Amino acid sequence: MVIAAVAWAVIALLFFLTFSVAAPGTERPDWYQKITYILENVAFLAAAVLCFRNWRSGQIVSGGTVWLALALGMISYFIGNLLLAYWEINLGQEPDVSPGDFFFILTYLFMGWGMLRAVISRELNLTRLQWLLLGVIALAGMAVAIVSGISPGAVETAGEVVAAPEAASTVPAWAVAIETSLAPIADLVGWLYIIGDVILVIMASMLLLAFWGGRSSLSWRFIALAAFSFYIADIWFNYATTYIPDYQTGALPEVFWIFSGCFVAIGAALEYDLSTRRQTRRRRA
Repeated sequence: MVIAAVAWAVIALLFFLTFSVAAPGTERPDWYQKITYILENVAFLAAAVLCFRNWRSGQIVSGGTVWLALALGMISYFIGNLLLAYWEINLGQEPDVSPGDFFFILTYLFMGWGMLRAVISRELNLTRLQWLLLGVIALAGMAVAIVSGISPGAVETAGEVVAAPEAASTVPAWAVAIETSLAPIADLVGWLYIIGDVILVIMASMLLLAFWGGRSSLSWRFIALAAFSFYIADIWFNYATTYIPDYQTGALPEVFWIFSGCFVAIGAALEYDLSTRRQTRRRRA
């Protein structure tokens, strides 16, 4: 499973390196967007399956609740991505808020909950220097997330209702109605993403502090890398959609979303392997 996850991440990186750069004045072909969705969804679905396996196993040292939370986070992203793909590919719409956004927000909540449970289980005792380092990371992460996600005109336009796109003949009336009803909460959703990114970077930093050193900590270092990768992809996307005119999704930094799913899958597989081997050794003893 680890080899498969690494291979999938390498395939995704090579795909983005090869096809993500579009010629000036041109758009990326439709097949490119479809393949990027496939690469993301497979990674997060596999991560969800492996996390659910850890949750169902009675041998996992770190406890089932932690992995249930991570599994729910992975499956939430998978569902949200399916909804977004349907909206963008099938309907040809790019709304400020889609039903998929609610599942993306759940991803932050479940991942943050799972990582917090893992940190609590270690009974983390930080020194003053470590608390200071954590505070600096939190403030820096918050500043970057806020700056990348708020446009210069955000203060002037805050609270305004974004006009719904005109309904094309191929767009169902129910889809237009959903976009119209969700448009007023676009600013709120944007702030929830910023808060979610800050939670991820703080929890990832605490994981690294709690699980630093030793083979038993390797799986959680990968989970921390997954959270950092998710944060990087989010920050880039917020920056690009805010400051780059007519930004086309699918740029190279977005590959970090796929890395995030692959890292969670690797962490889940390593934790399962370590826990089952430990139980086997105890039976033999």
